[in-house]
Amino acid sequence: MAPPKFMGLSGRPLSIMVSAVATTGFLLFGYDQGVMSGIITAPAFNNMFPETKDNSTMQGFVTAIYEIGCLAGAMTMLWIGDLLGRRRGIIVGATIMLLGVIIQVTAVRNKSPLAQLIVGRVVMGVGNGMNTSTIPTYQAECSKTSNRGLLICIEGGVIAFGTLIAYWIDYGASYGPDDLVWRFPIAFQVIFAVLIIFPMMFLPESPRWLLSHQRVAEADRVIAAIRGYEEGSPEALLERNLIVDSLRASGGYGQKSTPVKALFTHGKTQHFRRMLLGSSAQFFQQVGGCNAVIYYFPILFEESIGTDHNLSLLLGGVNMVVYSIFATTSWFIVERVGRRKMFLVGSVGQCLSMVITFACLINGKEMTARGAAVGLFTYIAFFGATWLPLPWLYPAEVNPIKTRAKANAVSTCVNWLFNFVIVMVTPIMVSNIGWGTYLFFAATNACFIPVIYFFYPETAKRSLEEIDIIFAKGHAEKMSYVRAAKELPHLQPEEIEGYARKYGLVGELGDSTTDVGSVGEGDERRDVENNFSGQSGNTMNSSDDGLPGRKPGPSVVDEGGVEGGLGDGVNASRKADN
Repeated sequence: MAPPKFMGLSGRPLSIMVSAVATTGFLLFGYDQGVMSGIITAPAFNNMFPETKDNSTMQGFVTAIYEIGCLAGAMTMLWIGDLLGRRRGIIVGATIMLLGVIIQVTAVRNKSPLAQLIVGRVVMGVGNGMNTSTIPTYQAECSKTSNRGLLICIEGGVIAFGTLIAYWIDYGASYGPDDLVWRFPIAFQVIFAVLIIFPMMFLPESPRWLLSHQRVAEADRVIAAIRGYEEGSPEALLERNLIVDSLRASGGYGQKSTPVKALFTHGKTQHFRRMLLGSSAQFFQQVGGCNAVIYYFPILFEESIGTDHNLSLLLGGVNMVVYSIFATTSWFIVERVGRRKMFLVGSVGQCLSMVITFACLINGKEMTARGAAVGLFTYIAFFGATWLPLPWLYPAEVNPIKTRAKANAVSTCVNWLFNFVIVMVTPIMVSNIGWGTYLFFAATNACFIPVIYFFYPETAKRSLEEIDIIFAKGHAEKMSYVRAAKELPHLQPEEIEGYARKYGLVGELGDSTTDVGSVGEGDERRDVENNFSGQSGNTMNSSDDGLPGRKPGPSVVDEGGVEGGLGDGVNASRKADN
């Protein structure tokens, strides 16, 4: 019997289609980040919206009001995301973005066009906020553990390609008639929205979300389709049971929406700390100055370096080529180098780039001011390779199953809130304090370094259940979580349950757990393995929950079955994500 199909696809082709649609969502995100930068100071745009002409405050407001919409969209998903679902959330978000585009491009002279433009940008922002809160979670829940980091890094990386497309479309449209100069770049976003909405109507819902709502038959079909199994096969049933056990352990099975108060718990699961880690990464990304460069690159060149509008647009397009090239480097190094090192290298590089920029602008001479362009180019290179994708990856990894959707929504809210602040104040800062703007961003990047070094545990090459154990180990042994990550050996799937028992995670599944007690660091792995082999009947089947295909009594979870499973849905099978 052939595997079930969605859009006529199953197995790897279906997984690729899921990733392609998810990636398109972030391509649209990147495009909309860059599209206003090339038209906000264009004469045709200023003639249509005269309030923006030579008014840095209004330029900042028109650009930044979009982020308020994004914040509202992210907050919407914080409250209703678990009820709406991943698939429907993405469809609704893209549809709202489509509506926002239509509102913007239909603005008419002498009919309050600026008010209509602002409303359209807010509406579009709401849709984008919903998508950026949902897409990483959907991608993670439909991916293998082995490629989870790569796929989410690709999502983050294509933001740069979206911005690149926007810059060059702005540049090309600048040679056309007045309406084309600003209407076409905004209207072009319709293409991306359509490429999200229609395929998403035929793609599967996240199996984890279906099981959390006890829609078992639908989840079985989705699991079989994504993995390429026959429906009802032992492999498909095993993966479904592993997901159910992780949901049951976290209190999420049958719970249609995780309460917000769960985000603020401590103990061995450290929900609050983990939410702060993910949110702080998004906060650092924004206050590091990335969108001050991305949104206002042409303006920065015109006002700080003294180029004309056409040359500024051209240099902005070249800068985005550099941005896109370096954004792809994270795809190849994120697992080899690790998250911590990439965060640290990126912070140092961005800091030094801003130092170069403000140092070249201090004396106000045109020749030395050109050196500031080097600083902006190196800044965007370091940002694209490190801080662009990592803040989207780290929250999806570091937060546990129970709170992942809401914690990701919180981190996205933080991103959009400070995105708005930075985009709003940057043109004002450039106009009033000049090179001091870049000194400010140099200082903020320098402040990231000690925080990352002392508080960010490494998650590279770790399954999600191992990350849970890192936090349980740090809490139980009263050590820093960075040290806990360094000391915890990389575990094989058959070892994970032993460590989970040691730190009190597996016992929450309803399994009778005997305390392992303290062991010496040198003998830790051996003792935990012995405990596991001598003590464990599989917790997955420790109680009969009435699921079809589920048999009481112990069963063996083979390494291949776990490692080849449905991403965090399967590999998080035994973590007590609470």
